Amino acid sequence: MKKNTQHIIDSFGRTHNYLRISLTEKCNLRCFYCMPLEGVTHREAEKFMTTEEVVGIAKEFVKRGVTKIRLTGGEPLVKKGADEIIRELGKLSVTLSLTTNGILVDRFIEVFKEAGITSINVSLDSLQEDRFNAISRRSHFQKIRDNIQLLLDEGFGVKINVVLIKGTNDDEIVDFVQWSVREKISVQFIEFMPFDGNSWNRDKTVSEAEIITTLEDRFGAKNLIKLEDAAHSTSRNFKIDGALGTFGIISTVTNPFCDTCNRIRLTADGKIKNCLFSNDEADLLNAYRNGDELSPIINVAMHNKKAGLGGLKQLDNETINQHENRSMITIGG
Repeated sequence: MKKNTQHIIDSFGRTHNYLRISLTEKCNLRCFYCMPLEGVTHREAEKFMTTEEVVGIAKEFVKRGVTKIRLTGGEPLVKKGADEIIRELGKLSVTLSLTTNGILVDRFIEVFKEAGITSINVSLDSLQEDRFNAISRRSHFQKIRDNIQLLLDEGFGVKINVVLIKGTNDDEIVDFVQWSVREKISVQFIEFMPFDGNSWNRDKTVSEAEIITTLEDRFGAKNLIKLEDAAHSTSRNFKIDGALGTFGIISTVTNPFCDTCNRIRLTADGKIKNCLFSNDEADLLNAYRNGDELSPIINVAMHNKKAGLGGLKQLDNETINQHENRSMITIGG
């Protein structure tokens, strides 16, 4: 059988069918692990993709075999025209989803339904209001909790993204898992990752082994059930025996999953990042505006993808201090 050369395949044979599109670098929160304290440099609107450009570039990726698109930010729902983007992408032959901080969700429920979105990730790093406010540098805790409940009431699948940081919120591991026992949600514990301006230190990461030990102490080892992970899953998934929901652990730092990576990232200013940690970027936006073919640019960018971690040998304090990358908010979650 002739190999389909239209698929996006890197030099290690990994096929990339999952596109994460950042709609904006703007956000209505200021989480310290994502946005530097001083904020990010303001740039003119013309530096970023318009609604038409987001949809047009996305269509090029779908022609190349992309079957899943996730919208991120910043906060994607603050993007002007976000509703139109969501509706238009919903017409493509892809599974469409998004990651949001939840603040504006109630305004978009019908848009999500029109676009065929069935699952939404909501970022929530603490179940304690004061602590959440300290992490996010804003005070929207109750609005987010209300909108999570609204999503559940409206029948959406809900994943709760929790960035675990030692000494900040790691004492809430059991509380989050207890939530997954009571409600049909999936909690995703995400290791604290290094990006420009977030004062990352490897000692602040919370590993899978530490999480499992904490949960075995609370629930008993026999009550932690390992679930089958989907192909290309970034998380190792579990549930507590008898729970309505599940939980997963994404160990990007201590146990990378690079060998099965199928992800491409498109930043809000139209650059391809072939890896979250890579500082190599390819400009699709100007090519699109000039009417140039995008496939050659995509091919080169993805062929140059490293075996893992953007070419870094490891993620430790010394390596990261010598490595330049964007802040998380300018990459996209």
